[in-house]
Amino acid sequence: MKLTVLGSGTSHGVPVLGCSCPVCNSTDPRDTRYRASILVEGNGDERILVDAGPEFRLQGLRVGLARLDAVLITHAHADHIHGLDDVRPLTRGHTLPVYASANDAAEIRERFSYAFRDGQIGGGKPRLELRVVESAGILVGTTLVRPIPIAHGERPILGYRLGGLAYLTDCSGVPPSSLALLRNLDVLMIDGLRLRPHPTHFSIDEALALAMDLRPRRVLLTHICHDLSHAQIQAHCDQSRLPFEAGPAWDGLELLLP
Repeated sequence: MKLTVLGSGTSHGVPVLGCSCPVCNSTDPRDTRYRASILVEGNGDERILVDAGPEFRLQGLRVGLARLDAVLITHAHADHIHGLDDVRPLTRGHTLPVYASANDAAEIRERFSYAFRDGQIGGGKPRLELRVVESAGILVGTTLVRPIPIAHGERPILGYRLGGLAYLTDCSGVPPSSLALLRNLDVLMIDGLRLRPHPTHFSIDEALALAMDLRPRRVLLTHICHDLSHAQIQAHCDQSRLPFEAGPAWDGLELLLP
């Protein structure tokens, strides 16, 4: 299985519009953070997108994306779904399954209502098939996808486990019932917004504390704001002397997993 990080940034993206801070002016390409999203390529060549934010078209062009077999939605906030229209060229001749919770599926149907009703000939729209993801999981090609209920502040949302990878973006809490689904991970990719606390996101240290309980082989922080550079976050993780590899994800990172 192959993981490609399409975006590792928070809802503003980095650089932030109108900001002149050192991170937004950084020349390190790892400090340019599109909105959070990943692409997973399974052992059967299935291609699974998790979230489609505003830069999805640019992200897809950057990695040469020519096919999708499924889209997984963590939740229906703008920075996670407002690129859904741009899957349109990848749905010529077929519908694309889009999996979400029941509440988020309803919100997507409302937000993108034109995609789910008849329109005039020539009116371009993506061919989407909304499906509610069941707790038992779904099979996309050879890849078993398990939904992981997590908390984004007061809002219940979904993370996902795909093989040895768990993806928990926009996370501020993991209920005890979900912890059992997060054991024996090769990679835990988890929300680590910044060092300062936030009401709806894990801080970097909160994310690392959860990782200490779960003990994955590697931790990648995502949904990162512009408080700290890539190098500063990596130095903080190194100084924490963790018993596993840990650091910030970056846009374009590719990893092969068992």
